Amino acid sequence: MSTARGSLADVLRPVKHVLLDFDGPVCSVFAGFPASEVARRLREGLLAVGEHTPPGAEDETDPLALLRLIADARPDLAKVTDGALAEMETEAVLVGRPNAGGESVLRACARSRRTVSVVSNNARVAIETYLTDHGLSDYVSGVFGRTLGDPSSMKPNPRLLLGAMEAAKSRPEDCVFIGDATRDVEAGDAAGVLTIGYANKPGKEARLTAAGAVVVVSSMQAIADALL
Repeated sequence: MSTARGSLADVLRPVKHVLLDFDGPVCSVFAGFPASEVARRLREGLLAVGEHTPPGAEDETDPLALLRLIADARPDLAKVTDGALAEMETEAVLVGRPNAGGESVLRACARSRRTVSVVSNNARVAIETYLTDHGLSDYVSGVFGRTLGDPSSMKPNPRLLLGAMEAAKSRPEDCVFIGDATRDVEAGDAAGVLTIGYANKPGKEARLTAAGAVVVVSSMQAIADALL
């Protein structure tokens, strides 16, 4: 664990509402249904109805990045492409890899009387499907996924975080955001919320620290332990 502006316990002590990213901290969405395969099927879906993919799309293996590319080049295809992606994300979470530490964070928040909102670039329907399938729905007060057909709503845009705080009637100073990407830190900063970085892959610790994460951990269990 690295610290940028304080210890993990110090950061969490005043927190009343936890904003939690989904893919990574809670589960690995595309562990069983690879992201590259999802992106391939998105492209094939467009070709099947006589549409061309935009420049750069052929080599894109990140389905969320591909959605952005398609929406930027063809706004008229954004909603149908997003709908197709949401269906595949929902399929993917059923064979995704759970993060036991992420589940521990949800349970620790409940025991310490903190509320939780899941804030993610993934589709809301996929997140809710996962939470229901794993018996975790009662630990989450709200789910805030990307706006259907509007990939500009995705982080690093702070819109989803702001919406989660508004729904929970929480102030930024009463919240913390937990995410595993620099875009999460950037979104947190734009929303006025401190972000704890989760470095689940080599090289992420340096990137998350440089982006401004208040603390960087390599285990979600460390956060769960510090919440109690």
